[in-house]
Amino acid sequence: MHWEQKIRYAALSDIGFRRQNNEDACAVHLCPDRETWNQRGHLFVVADGMGGHAVGELASKIAVDTVPHTLDKLRQLAPAEALRASIEHANTAIHKRGTENHDFLHMGTTCTTLLLCSQGAIVGNVGDSRVYRIRQRHIEQLSRDHSLIWETMEQRNMSQRDAEQFCPRNIITRSLGPEAVVQVDILGPFPVLPSDVFILCSDGLSGQLSDTEIGIIAGHLSPVEASRLLVNLANLRGGADNITVIVTSVGEPATDTAVADSDGVEDRGETGLKIATYGLLSAGIVGGLSVAAFVAQQPTFAWSLLAGSTFAGIFWMLRTSFRHHDKRKQDRTPNLPIVSTSQPTRISPAKVTAQFIQYLVKLESELHQTALNQGWSIPWDDYERIFPAVKQAMNDRQYSVALLEYSRIFEILMVGVFQQRQQSQHQTRWSKENHSDPKAGWESRLSLESGMRWRRREKPPVWPS
Repeated sequence: MHWEQKIRYAALSDIGFRRQNNEDACAVHLCPDRETWNQRGHLFVVADGMGGHAVGELASKIAVDTVPHTLDKLRQLAPAEALRASIEHANTAIHKRGTENHDFLHMGTTCTTLLLCSQGAIVGNVGDSRVYRIRQRHIEQLSRDHSLIWETMEQRNMSQRDAEQFCPRNIITRSLGPEAVVQVDILGPFPVLPSDVFILCSDGLSGQLSDTEIGIIAGHLSPVEASRLLVNLANLRGGADNITVIVTSVGEPATDTAVADSDGVEDRGETGLKIATYGLLSAGIVGGLSVAAFVAQQPTFAWSLLAGSTFAGIFWMLRTSFRHHDKRKQDRTPNLPIVSTSQPTRISPAKVTAQFIQYLVKLESELHQTALNQGWSIPWDDYERIFPAVKQAMNDRQYSVALLEYSRIFEILMVGVFQQRQQSQHQTRWSKENHSDPKAGWESRLSLESGMRWRRREKPPVWPS
């Protein structure tokens, strides 16, 4: 990857529908200049805290604060080594904080990081938060889950579906904080190509949406639109956990004319000065010899000397100019990506299909009917303005366009859903403060579920490729 490639990203974290607080955290640190880029690279971090109440929140916050701060101080190390040391330092900080207070004992967090640098994409991971890469309508999981299910899959050589029948889905085998020493997975560098899309997410997203669904949405929408639709779908499937996602898109490399830097300008100035200096010196020598020849009454020799020196000077200037041009061109030639020994842990198709769009059609219809039945406060004018474009895209079978328009439709309808969530959380807090029936706080949530006739899915739908 190169400094000139523009980065577009969006980061979004949501509490979900089943948790009382958000124990997820995320951070994005883009390099402000070329020098910082050469020493470090762009950093993305997602952490999913564990321990309940403020304990998980504290652990995840320490992680997303400590990793970037430490990485910035370790510029003398290679990127992979610096990333590993930064995550290990975050583990030390969380463990130390946990041992200082009995209420924080054994607090922990996952920590998944992506470093986009001159070497490529480097992944650092502890826990079951994930890093994906989307390329050519396929989604690749670059990280490896540190969970009981994945260990069972590897040890018994079985599929994830079979492993889920033997193991709980929410048990992880590695995290930052509980132990003084942690084993960090450093994977890569993976080559980065123009138009690659990277996703970091907590299991609140990957547990509700399949890899294919994540790939379809993030591969066809902008980072902002993709992050919103991903979170909205996870919430519509129950929002059983906090949901955090970072979507990052890598742009095209700059052209030669757009990459002109101060070093190139300085080189051109120095070369021009050298050419002028040598030219004047040579002209003075040749001129002096020619005058001496004329004085000695040898005009033929003088004219021959002038003509020969003129042609030699032109040849030298052209040769010097071409050599300097070739050097600048060589300096600006992009470095080939480093071949990585790391391979994606699994690959899934990420092409938008008619079946997936039909699923969105059905889901939108249920959500729309629920909003009407329960009198939600929805910006219906915006809805009526966008919906004709959805119908037109469906009639023309332009599924990518339909996906974009449906992402906007869901954003409008989710206004009512989030209002229901706020009302439910308010009722729950009131019930606790007044020692009332704790189930009263969930009336709005149950009403929403019964109105839409859906329940939380244990597994995301499977879409044909």
